[in-house]
Amino acid sequence: MWHNDGVTQDRRRERQEKRPPKPLDAAGLEGLALRYVERFATTRGRLSDYLRRKVRERGWVEAPETGPAVPPADPEGLAQRLADLGYIDDRGFAEARATAMQRRGLGARRVAGAFREAGIDEADADALAPEIAARDVDAALAYAKRKRLGPFARSENSDGGGAENRALRQKQLSAMVRAGHGFDLARKILAASPSETIDTTDFD
Repeated sequence: MWHNDGVTQDRRRERQEKRPPKPLDAAGLEGLALRYVERFATTRGRLSDYLRRKVRERGWVEAPETGPAVPPADPEGLAQRLADLGYIDDRGFAEARATAMQRRGLGARRVAGAFREAGIDEADADALAPEIAARDVDAALAYAKRKRLGPFARSENSDGGGAENRALRQKQLSAMVRAGHGFDLARKILAASPSETIDTTDFD
């Protein structure tokens, strides 16, 4: 006797896969938010963006005809509530991100771009600006050392003629500026003589 259990299960699975997800309500949105902050270090801005995307994808529950009105989705308010409860710390996130980026040799402009992308507000960015500026020279030197630029360059990289050296210096300068460092600071570092010991005060 022929059994069609496998076919039936496949069809049932196809129907389930094609079934659109249920619209979100306040509890569902909060559940998504809590799972997100459990998995990722994040900011209010990033969480709000994630929740808005989920509402666009799944829609928002409609009020029943005879029931009470359903409040609209409020991703920003939910993100702020989780921040107030300590699930999100924008300042701490920004401080850790800036420290890690500068340790890799990236400059203040790249850090500022990362803050904007993460949704760090102006007040938190401004509060961290002096600390970021204080590490600016160390970050630029770390980048030059990692990329072997300026005083850290291999000797064979500077053995060409004048025009060749100028082209190489311009290329290195462009690389440092793209890494977020100021033009004047980059130029000073690239002009430094090779040395075993670099005094950071020389570039203040």
